[in-house]
Amino acid sequence: MEAFSSKDMAMKAQKKILSHMASKSMAQMFIDDNSSEVLDELYRVSKEHTGNRSEAQKVVKNMIKIAVKVGVLFRHDKFSADELSTAQVFRKKLHHGAMTAISFQEVEFTFDKNVMIELLEGCRDLLLKLVEKHLTPKSLDRIRHVFNHYADPELLTHLYEPQGTLSTNLSKICSGLSRMIEEGKL
Repeated sequence: MEAFSSKDMAMKAQKKILSHMASKSMAQMFIDDNSSEVLDELYRVSKEHTGNRSEAQKVVKNMIKIAVKVGVLFRHDKFSADELSTAQVFRKKLHHGAMTAISFQEVEFTFDKNVMIELLEGCRDLLLKLVEKHLTPKSLDRIRHVFNHYADPELLTHLYEPQGTLSTNLSKICSGLSRMIEEGKL
């Protein structure tokens, strides 16, 4: 007998529609102003570092698609108790990563790219573990793409270069992260 669930079908349709709508204008509907500012700065960092506008857009678009899909899964209570436990560990690691990024920016000459790489790769692996049973291989590749992009040692070194071309962007990213932490969103 075929198992049919209109609720499951609606959730799949919602994920599909939202993933197609992950343009900057649509992101404004789902992402608050502060998060949008951080995403804009991450885009500028990627564009400056890679010199490739379309690659920078792709990374941010993938980030938005991932956030929307994970949000849909949470809203529809699709995670098991073990997965919710993984989600809590992921959230703590993401929070720790944001605090570390801010600390490295505030205190000169403390930046350690290996620490940031380890945090980003740890977040990537936890997020993959959380959603592996719920998302397509293409979505899982998007997660890898985003985290691997920002865990690139050259990008991180460029970003944290004292008085470097990205120092203003880093300052704005860290200010946004600080606000997200204060608001309990990160």
